[in-house]
Amino acid sequence: MAAGGGIDPIHQFEIKPIIGLRPFGLDLSFTNASLLMVAIVAVISAIMIYGSSQRSVVPGRLQSFAEMIYEFVASTVTGVMGKEGMKFFPLVFSLFMFVLFANMLGMIPGSFTVTSHIVVTAAFAFLVIGTVLVYGVVKHGSHFFGLFVPSGVPGWLLPFMVLIEAVSFVSRPISLSLRLFGNMLAGHIALKVFGGFVVALLAAGGAATIIAPLPLLLAVALTALEFLVAFLQAYVFAILTCVYLNDALHPGH
Repeated sequence: MAAGGGIDPIHQFEIKPIIGLRPFGLDLSFTNASLLMVAIVAVISAIMIYGSSQRSVVPGRLQSFAEMIYEFVASTVTGVMGKEGMKFFPLVFSLFMFVLFANMLGMIPGSFTVTSHIVVTAAFAFLVIGTVLVYGVVKHGSHFFGLFVPSGVPGWLLPFMVLIEAVSFVSRPISLSLRLFGNMLAGHIALKVFGGFVVALLAAGGAATIIAPLPLLLAVALTALEFLVAFLQAYVFAILTCVYLNDALHPGH
């Protein structure tokens, strides 16, 4: 709730320092966002290390989950990039798992959703595009820039098409980061607003308590939808990462 008693859906995204660190005037404080990211990496590492270390003929739940998630990401990578794309599997798998667990852990009341901050999603997006550029140039040299030169285009139209392709390529990290950031931000704001409506109606008393279940039911439905969105956004991020990395493997049109 805001200071004036109203609903403050933005407060949940506030980054708060836990351990203040300011060497040479730089703010390198360990924050609630840092804590969540460390927790996410720790949870993923524990699940995958313990789940893959068992190797039972009849797998337990954790081993089954580890194998299932491995096969899911591997099939996604090979489906988009082919067998050659498995060289990028560690990157795609790491991004998918981090985004998925960040989204899911962010659904816990009182938790913090790191993917609702553009700086996090933009860092992942520029990592992907940077990998595309570096690998593409190292692997294919100048031929990589054929990505910006569509085949079969008349000479007089070629400069315009190159410009369009260049703008499209530059916009990739922007759209990749904004899509994830926008969906997680909007979803959590909606949940906060409808949850605030329930509290406000119950506090008002009288006839207002009669209609309080309506926003409550909607908040429950939105919560279920948000869990689905949390998974879908991680999957979409992984799919688009594979699509962009495929340009590094097979540049040109």
